[in-house]
Amino acid sequence: MLRSMVAAIALMAAGTIAQAQGGADGNAGLTVIHAGHLLAIPGQAASGNSSILIRDGRIEAIQSDFVTPDGAQIIDLSDQFVLPGLIDSHVHLQGELSPEGRLLEVTENSADLALNGVRNARTTLMAGFTTVQDVGGDLEASTGLRNAIRDGDVVGPRMRVSGPAVTPTGGHADVNGFSTAVMDTLTSRSACNGAADCRRAVRELVRAGVDVIKITATGGVLSNTAAGVEQQFFNDELESIVGAAHMMGRQVTAHAHGVTGVNSFLEAGGDSIEHGTYLDAASIRLFRSRNAYLVPTLLAGATVAEIAQTANWMTPSVREKSLSVGPIMLEMARRAHQGGVMIAFGTDSGVSVHGINAREFELLVEAGLSPMEAIASATVNASAHLQMDADIGTIEVGKYADIIAVDSDPLDDISALLDVDFVMQGGVVYKHED
Repeated sequence: MLRSMVAAIALMAAGTIAQAQGGADGNAGLTVIHAGHLLAIPGQAASGNSSILIRDGRIEAIQSDFVTPDGAQIIDLSDQFVLPGLIDSHVHLQGELSPEGRLLEVTENSADLALNGVRNARTTLMAGFTTVQDVGGDLEASTGLRNAIRDGDVVGPRMRVSGPAVTPTGGHADVNGFSTAVMDTLTSRSACNGAADCRRAVRELVRAGVDVIKITATGGVLSNTAAGVEQQFFNDELESIVGAAHMMGRQVTAHAHGVTGVNSFLEAGGDSIEHGTYLDAASIRLFRSRNAYLVPTLLAGATVAEIAQTANWMTPSVREKSLSVGPIMLEMARRAHQGGVMIAFGTDSGVSVHGINAREFELLVEAGLSPMEAIASATVNASAHLQMDADIGTIEVGKYADIIAVDSDPLDDISALLDVDFVMQGGVVYKHED
């Protein structure tokens, strides 16, 4: 009896080893990463020597210590810190803030914007951001770039897109500051007035294939109009937008600085707030009661405040808003974090230079988040915010092999994430610096 039990145990052990290592033929499509330090699930402790087994773009197994199956491709990151691919919940890949911005509004077409996006998408991926949400841009350029990356025709982060923001006529995402003839020509069909018209705008975007609805619930810093940064939609319009979007399976996120717009949107059932500059105690209660996310975009605030010091090309209204709004965003994030608001990482890159997205980590830590909390905001939290946590955000069996590596421990110094040495997205290596 004892001998048969021993034999059975030996057979099971042999089967386990064979399954993990396999034969050379069975491992032809297997990639194994040897990670010296692995933060598989941000929020949980990092582990030491680990092997990540990857097949067909997804994680097949994770084992403690290093395994070297016959015939597998081995990637040696044994002296590096390995963590999930980063997620930026708020980018604009079609351009960057510049003195030529107003001219480009009337000279670039959809093809130009898509090609800008190709360049900026690659830069963003090389910075370690394997997934982004592009919230505000030309509709055809946005959906075309997303599809080209998905189909493998263009190198860039996995994308969710909103296309143009739903905005009131004359609002932050409408065309402003040009002659009436120019504005009549350039006004987007996503500009709307009244509850019924705003439902129409949402439905047209859903028909066009957007993944999320983005609205401008308040005025904005960079819109060329002296309309302030408070609420610009009526409450019935906000309710109609959220209702129409939810009915058609889309989340709604709102650009919102002023507290009136923040609170009215959350009360209307909105899912997340971009910026949130002037939020108050009531806002924090609404965030928590509605399980809504805040995307603070601290890098955008820091960028416009810095540029406005010397930028004589900014119009007076834009410069005034940049100097007043930008500097207070750090304190807003501090209060939101202390109040228990769920924070998802987002930079508003396009206002800032593409590729420096990781500077947002430094600002989040300055606002009071721990390095671990900051990393979780760009992985665990952001994947849940984007409704993609079944596929990305952690290094776990079954998820996409979106994996990055840096030379030093970002839990000790968050600035380590400014210099990413290794980028894998969906099992494909796009960057590997020795």
